[in-house]
Amino acid sequence: MSIELRMGTPQDAEACGSICFNAFKTIAEKHGFPADFAAPEVAIGLLTWLLSRGDVYSVVAELDGRIVGSNFLWEHAIIAGVGPVTVDPEVQNNSVGRRMMEEVLRRARERNFAGVRLVQAAYHNRSMSLYTKLGFTAQEPLSCVQGAALGLKIPGHAVRAAMESDLEACGRVCGVVHGHERAREVLEAVRQGTATVVEHEGRITGYATVVGFLGHAVGESNEDLKALIGAATAFAGAGMLLPTRNGELLRWCLNRGLRITQPFTLMSRGLYNEPRGPFLPSVLY
Repeated sequence: MSIELRMGTPQDAEACGSICFNAFKTIAEKHGFPADFAAPEVAIGLLTWLLSRGDVYSVVAELDGRIVGSNFLWEHAIIAGVGPVTVDPEVQNNSVGRRMMEEVLRRARERNFAGVRLVQAAYHNRSMSLYTKLGFTAQEPLSCVQGAALGLKIPGHAVRAAMESDLEACGRVCGVVHGHERAREVLEAVRQGTATVVEHEGRITGYATVVGFLGHAVGESNEDLKALIGAATAFAGAGMLLPTRNGELLRWCLNRGLRITQPFTLMSRGLYNEPRGPFLPSVLY
């Protein structure tokens, strides 16, 4: 097969979004799991947004002039995130995914990112095999958790909307937990009105860009994350990604009626620091 790769444009959104929806739906249904996107329009909307951003590098794969897949490299911080990577189910297992992954990794090397990370569906053996061959290492098993908003408050841990003046404190907490900050993502979430912070004993001890699939959260303690989760009005997208090894926090969620919908794996290549505090990764990392 003669596969050609090129950068994506906003005009590719409908074709790429439709493939994205069908690819995730096909593999999820094959394994008995819910699809990541509720409808094609949701995937098309996401890719329209990604293809219009200057800080997200896009790759589109074409076969005989027809779009058959896409991939994205999020270039927000010293760590780059990958995804969504999707291939038309009709042409899967023909190295299209590998070619697109090799291209974003080439881009990451060119831009000198300290590391590259992604989150993959743990039931998808082919993607796990591909990413491992490409140098990624499985770092953290994740559980996607969804359900009705809890509407809970944690004593001594007050949650409020984040402000731009909170960025330094948020960066400090992220630095303690992960060894690096994600300031651009936090700033964007603040400006969109989705970011929240938790305060304990008069200082910020955690934050969330959004409690859901595309957002991340960090805290100094599980009580901080419980407060952020308890205050969320919904768990955006497919749900929040919770490290399965954090048994205390996972049990707390399950005992309050939330449910695990599917397993994921956080994988990394290059710099990775074992987290020194509780966190919720986004679908990127």
